[in-house]
Amino acid sequence: MTETAPLSERIDELEARLAHREREIEELNELVARQWQAIDELSRRLGTLGGRLQAVEDRADAPAGAEPPPPHY
Repeated sequence: MTETAPLSERIDELEARLAHREREIEELNELVARQWQAIDELSRRLGTLGGRLQAVEDRADAPAGAEPPPPHY
């Protein structure tokens, strides 16, 4: 029985390590999922802001047909 005791202890230690690693993997998985959600939200916001900026630039570049010419003309 002297040989089985160290083997049993090693197995117990390995099982404890495995349980710890499984918990760490689950926590990291949850973290990655939250980060992807944040990235998706930021990408949506960036697209919205890009569209708004483009609309402002289009209005700024449009010819001013309704404005009278400056006085020096």
